Amino acid sequence: MEVGSAVKNAAVGDEVIGFTDHWASQAELVVVEADHLVHRPANVSWEQAGALFVAGTTAYAAVRAVSLRAADTVVVSGAAGGVGSIAVQLARNVGAKVISLASATNHAWLDDHGVIPVAYGEGVAERIRAASGSKIDAFIDTFGGGYVELALELGVAPDRIDTIIDFAAAAKHGAKTEGNSAAANAEVLAELVGLIDAGRLEIPIAKVYRLADVREAYQDLARRRTRGKIVLVP
Repeated sequence: MEVGSAVKNAAVGDEVIGFTDHWASQAELVVVEADHLVHRPANVSWEQAGALFVAGTTAYAAVRAVSLRAADTVVVSGAAGGVGSIAVQLARNVGAKVISLASATNHAWLDDHGVIPVAYGEGVAERIRAASGSKIDAFIDTFGGGYVELALELGVAPDRIDTIIDFAAAAKHGAKTEGNSAAANAEVLAELVGLIDAGRLEIPIAKVYRLADVREAYQDLARRRTRGKIVLVP
């Protein structure tokens, strides 16, 4: 995004990353509040910049919600998705041991990022216990479909479980549901941008679509099989 008129923290023509609270992501031109902008470092590609805000701030909020500390063990479901792939890296940056639930096709990527990959499906609880040494402190659910209950079965306290999707289970069991709205501000965005710039965070891009191909992009997204983010380019 280029600034077209003067704002408080940027000059005309500056390259910036920003967000808006209005539905405007699928447009060629967007009006963004001045205090929702941060400068784009040269090391942060436009694709990463465009994919960062919602997924990045959601992952940030989820990691913060479960109060991770160094030497904790956390399990992340949907660990190769748009939010999960960021959450596992933020958890590793804290110093936590991260166990990731993902399909076998994503295990090499997760392993390369210092994360322990575990296949989901039947027997997953036993595989998690084996990978963790039966010490599991927190659980971040980005996929839904029974993972809150799995976390409880593994002995995780409800206040250290965060789901961004299974709100019914969270309400039933007292788990947390912190997501994008809990970290939707320029300060968090700037922190995430700084991590990318420093090489401590990667935003994997599954595929880039033209704005005219938005229907195909949504079909791809609905399959829930992508690694990282799908990006629309106007």
